[in-house]
Amino acid sequence: MTHHGSTPDTAGDGYTGAVKPGGPADVRELPRLTIRKLAVSEMSNNAYLLTCRTTGRQLLIDAADDAPTLLALVRTGGEGLDAVVTTHQHWDHVRALADVVAATGARTIAGADDAAALPVPVDETVRQGDTVGFGDVTLDVVHLRGHTPGSIALAYRDADDPDGRTHLFTGDSLFPGGIGNTKQPGQSFDSLIEDVTTRVFDVYDDDTWFYPGHGDDSTLGVERPHLQEWRARGW
Repeated sequence: MTHHGSTPDTAGDGYTGAVKPGGPADVRELPRLTIRKLAVSEMSNNAYLLTCRTTGRQLLIDAADDAPTLLALVRTGGEGLDAVVTTHQHWDHVRALADVVAATGARTIAGADDAAALPVPVDETVRQGDTVGFGDVTLDVVHLRGHTPGSIALAYRDADDPDGRTHLFTGDSLFPGGIGNTKQPGQSFDSLIEDVTTRVFDVYDDDTWFYPGHGDDSTLGVERPHLQEWRARGW
């Protein structure tokens, strides 16, 4: 996949989003939310621990692999884990899900059309326009069809952040340099490029920072000029 290089630290907070398996988490402090990004496994999967700064409640996005490392990450954020959101059903994003849930009692959340494929029962299924809440934090659910039927992204905007920036966790649906893989049976490039265009780029501003399921982060402003190029090339 074409990569446009590491995103500049436009927020001025020292966070870059560049992490690697075995390395430390990168931490972003927003007024109401702390974001910790960590990479695990030979697939370099990203996992994100979100901690509500007013209540200490926590949510993990994608218990991808290496449960001991993810549980240690949870402990660095505070006591306990309220929920695990799975962005999509693919095996490399759920290998630690059962162990993390067993250790923490966290409730499980996933897109309605992927829930049945997960290795644990899903407590809460979500669709386009739904929200996920923990502590004083609310995340908006964006359903992005094409990589898997029930892939979701999660959008957060901090009410006390003077930048007003949206933070978007995109799973494997959007990366720096292109949308997620649609080459396998049952996947659809047309569906994914349409949803990424109408439900992400048409909705959120250029300063929206997105956090993908693998690799570096980017902003919608960096990627927006390439949308037509992605559509033309078909991947």
